[in-house]
Amino acid sequence: MADEWANSSPGGSDLHLDLSGPGGVRASLIRALRDAVRSGRLAPGTRLPPSRSLATDLGLARNTVADAYGELVAEGWLTARQGSGTRVAERAAQRTTPPRSRPTARPAPAPRTPPRRPNHGPNSLYAGSPDLSSFPRAAWLAAARRAMATAPNEAFGYGDPLGRIELRRALADYLARARGVRADPERIVVCAGFIQGLSLLSRVLRRNGARRLAVESYGLDFHRDLITAEGLRTTPLTVDHHGASTSMLSGRKDLSAVLLTPAHQFPTGVPLHPDRRAAAVDWARSTGGLILEDDYDGEFRYDRQPVGALQGLDPERVAYLGTASKSLAPGLRLAWTVLPAPLVEQVAAAKSAGERHPGVLDQLTLAEFITSGAYDGHLRAMRLRYRRRRDRLVAVLAERVPTVRVSGIAAGLHAVLRLPPGTEREAVRGAEWLGLAVQGLDHFRYPYPEEAGAGAIRPQAAHAIHSVQAVPDIPDGLVIGYGTPAEHAFAGTLETLCEVLQAIV
Repeated sequence: MADEWANSSPGGSDLHLDLSGPGGVRASLIRALRDAVRSGRLAPGTRLPPSRSLATDLGLARNTVADAYGELVAEGWLTARQGSGTRVAERAAQRTTPPRSRPTARPAPAPRTPPRRPNHGPNSLYAGSPDLSSFPRAAWLAAARRAMATAPNEAFGYGDPLGRIELRRALADYLARARGVRADPERIVVCAGFIQGLSLLSRVLRRNGARRLAVESYGLDFHRDLITAEGLRTTPLTVDHHGASTSMLSGRKDLSAVLLTPAHQFPTGVPLHPDRRAAAVDWARSTGGLILEDDYDGEFRYDRQPVGALQGLDPERVAYLGTASKSLAPGLRLAWTVLPAPLVEQVAAAKSAGERHPGVLDQLTLAEFITSGAYDGHLRAMRLRYRRRRDRLVAVLAERVPTVRVSGIAAGLHAVLRLPPGTEREAVRGAEWLGLAVQGLDHFRYPYPEEAGAGAIRPQAAHAIHSVQAVPDIPDGLVIGYGTPAEHAFAGTLETLCEVLQAIV
């Protein structure tokens, strides 16, 4: 396969544009760029990707992009100077935010202990972790030095519970251009990992009177456990080849929120269908509910144009959660949530009252890493590496175990291997015997009502009494995290995986 989607230009920047709508591709591109500037997603002075890079990313002819740039320069939306590239003109309105009072951070009791994840060393194909050996040490160190040299003295105080303003500004610009998020620095809260962001939102929802939150019927159990620990009950939404069945939200006034992975459902790997995105937003608008959008690996796409964030459809009804755990490393403990305006003060207050704050130096370093362009460069390099790994996985399985079907591979850091019925547990046990850590699809399945404790409703009775919905029968399979092994261990890990699969199919 070609590598254009993964690494169209080493020096380029990611830019999310919606080219849908009437007219040809040139007119659609001009309209999308103009709207991005007008709405503030592309701030004055922002450097746009080279025409060749953007053309490759969008699957357009380079002349189409060059013509669109030229027309917007003529209209005054963009400027183009030799050696400076194409940038958003300074005439665009600057973003303004009314002043607000912020809660003062204060010493507090010890933070909650996050769930422990297993560490199986080099022979692990667990999903959810990047290749840690690829962390950009030199570039990160250079960014840290630059950040330290320019940091104001006040940066090393207790600070704002929302996080350092430098990072929030950098994230607002990056998320707007790369993920289609309508972000403002004053609506961003920097968190010590995704878990903290989810915990804070669950706590605020509970304090606001919420009782039940919908989740996808396949997902991470410790996310559900965390939500439950904050006093909320969970209800599963069926997952199929179009993602979560958000039509199940219709009429559910007992639900106050829903947690979704729209760009790349975990673990099945499918994007949420546009109709289901619209259904989720319609439900939130009609009931006053909140969508929690987990965009855990939205930057990693390979064979298709990027799926923009759901948050762009309605920023007042969607809380966007992102993290550097997959793009850089989970050890940084850096994540962020972009909130509807009414929730900002509540989440900031909850965070200041006993929650861990990310380190100032790491926040300043990430801000510098993003604004310098190093983050975009790192992501493009990692897309290429992970794309090649994915292609290698698919090719090896096609040669050695051709009866195993691979799915969910258009984006992300994992793939799903479909297995014959009744063989999933045997495959997991066989892998453990050979020292290989893998997880089956069943590991991520929402517990059936009879497994979920007292008061649960059996699937066949779910629709009749409008309670817990039935979980679908998804075929047996393995969830393979091909981003996890270090480069030197990847070949041996694939060999062991093939041995396991050859023994059961």
